[in-house]
Amino acid sequence: MPGTVGRVPTPAAPVPGARTAHRTASAIPGGPWGVLGPPESWDPAVRAVVDVVLTSPVPMALAYGEKLLLLYNDGYAELIGGRHPEALGRPAPEVFADVWGMPGVGDVIERTYRSGESFLENETLLPFDRRYEHGAEQAVFTRGYSPVRDSTGEVVGVLTVAAQTTQVTNHLLSLSEFAAALAGTLTLDDVARATLRYATESFDADRVSFAVDDGTGFRTVRRVRGELLDEADERLPPLWRRVAGDSTAPLLVAARTGVPVFTPDGQPLREHAVDRHDQKVRALATVPLRSLVVRGGFAVGYETAHHWSTAEQALLSALAELIGQAAERARRFETQHGTAQLLQRSMLPEHLPDLPRLRIAARYAPGVDGNAAGGDFYDAFLLPSGRLGVVLGDVAGHDVQAAARMGQVRAALRALALADPRPDVVLAGLDRLVASLGAEADTQELFVTVVLGVVDADDLSVTLASAGHPAPLIRRCTADGDSTAEYVDLPPGPPLGLGGRFATTTVRFVPGDTLLLFSDGVVERRRQSLSAGLARLTEAVAEAGNGDPRALCAVASGAVDDATEDDVAVLAVEYALRPSRSVSMEVPAEPTAPSRVRHWMTAQLTEWLVPEQVIGAAVLCTSELTTNALLHAGTAARVEIDLSAERLLVSVSDSGTRGTVTRARTDTLSSRGRGLGLIEQLSDAWGTDPTVRGSTVWFEILLPPG
Repeated sequence: MPGTVGRVPTPAAPVPGARTAHRTASAIPGGPWGVLGPPESWDPAVRAVVDVVLTSPVPMALAYGEKLLLLYNDGYAELIGGRHPEALGRPAPEVFADVWGMPGVGDVIERTYRSGESFLENETLLPFDRRYEHGAEQAVFTRGYSPVRDSTGEVVGVLTVAAQTTQVTNHLLSLSEFAAALAGTLTLDDVARATLRYATESFDADRVSFAVDDGTGFRTVRRVRGELLDEADERLPPLWRRVAGDSTAPLLVAARTGVPVFTPDGQPLREHAVDRHDQKVRALATVPLRSLVVRGGFAVGYETAHHWSTAEQALLSALAELIGQAAERARRFETQHGTAQLLQRSMLPEHLPDLPRLRIAARYAPGVDGNAAGGDFYDAFLLPSGRLGVVLGDVAGHDVQAAARMGQVRAALRALALADPRPDVVLAGLDRLVASLGAEADTQELFVTVVLGVVDADDLSVTLASAGHPAPLIRRCTADGDSTAEYVDLPPGPPLGLGGRFATTTVRFVPGDTLLLFSDGVVERRRQSLSAGLARLTEAVAEAGNGDPRALCAVASGAVDDATEDDVAVLAVEYALRPSRSVSMEVPAEPTAPSRVRHWMTAQLTEWLVPEQVIGAAVLCTSELTTNALLHAGTAARVEIDLSAERLLVSVSDSGTRGTVTRARTDTLSSRGRGLGLIEQLSDAWGTDPTVRGSTVWFEILLPPG
């Protein structure tokens, strides 16, 4: 065997500095030097290498002699898992017989032993599984192989040093996924959600927080280890908390100064702790966003001491770059979106008429990405004769110009109808207006469709005319309680601006009927025919539980499967069997508001002699909706109650931008999002109405007979 030990006599006493109590060393047959032969034959150079192996916290192994007998430390024992302790003192080719022939395993060790040249293998997976009680785990390591020489310079073994880089590698791999997630964010809420989720999972942190200056001051949001989050929690807007601009909290200081701070141990949040989660934090990294437009930052904390390695600091800096870019895009989007919403608000009616026998509801959802102003519009207004005018139209396009033309058409339509309410006359006047607008703009692409109806409650009829728009749908109830739905046999007429003639159709409209006007975005889909969409809408409306206009608007909007890129506008008018009673309350954005709503609603429903069990369920649901509106929208809310002989309808509206309201899974434990699940359990129907003014969530409870 090359490099036979024993040329230099050594004492029989333990080697100074050697940890003979080492767990792995004590398990070596014949003691820590059993592999190297009897103590009197030790070579000082080899003895020094073994001393380093056994005392090092880094996984190390010595493959000694021609047979490459293994001697290793605790770190390496953990690395090879179930192969320890039988691997001690045995030839490496036998211990790793299943993988020894694989490239980069046995050939590397044998080449290093024969040639005496070192070899570095960068970041590779181990060729074998690490077996623990919880199963197999794959890890990434950088491994170095060095020849071990005796005192004469001859190679007597190979030293393997394995440095685990799994965490850093996993961070880098997940960084690309995080970048993809940020690319899909539109708002600062989206950026905050993505940041909290990634940082919590990737760094296995106890606490992660995010702060941003939204133009009105700093607000922060956080996530702590152990929070139970369900699907609704992930989709609802984060729970932001306003913070004073001059706060000396570490995250706010980093956001203002642009200087990151890494605290390995201490009480960094002692003076600014909100609760026990903040008080427990010992290690904290606060990193400012790298953005010239948006001030902000994020923090990662642990409840134990944590050394922030150079690699972690570099990764956090890279995150700050990505998050800063996403925050800039979100700020631009929210600014543009707010402008589009403001324009849309000026084009659509502020309130629909409130009539005792004719109940009216509308629903509008912008298409594309919701960022552009659309051309769909609706309107309902009282005529001088006391009749009700209803209209729904579509101006082609999804830009500011389309919205402006929509506003011109809507305003002109109402003015013409107030002068002469006959639908064919109104459409003829609009036709001349659109032709004039097209000539003024020197374009032949001004495409406008409209359907106009005049409801006469006394005459039990509705007169309709269409300019290239889909025919309205009427839902009727039979004497035995069954419901049907049919399209009005209405001549479509040409779109406005083409100089066409328009015909009217008058149909019966009696108590129990509901008239539904809709835009083509309700029924048109790319991968199915228009007739299929129209048939599905008819089926869904006929199967609806009742003719309530708000419920039918929700049913119609979701009747046809698959998403649409077009705007969706729906207007419904119900001729109620009996007059309903309505009342509303403006709710300020104050902590005591839900309590005030509960007292007001209980008193009102008691005065109306609503059954006690209905009052209890309705008050609880309304309290939940009011709390959600104030919490997530941050604006004042409006609570409306409408009581008929058949049902109690309650709606809560806000003017904030909080995205799509989703239903929580009621079988999960969650700190938020359960209000909607509760409403689903206590009400007979519920839904959401996205509008250009915010969000409206409503529920309906059927009243017992009598």
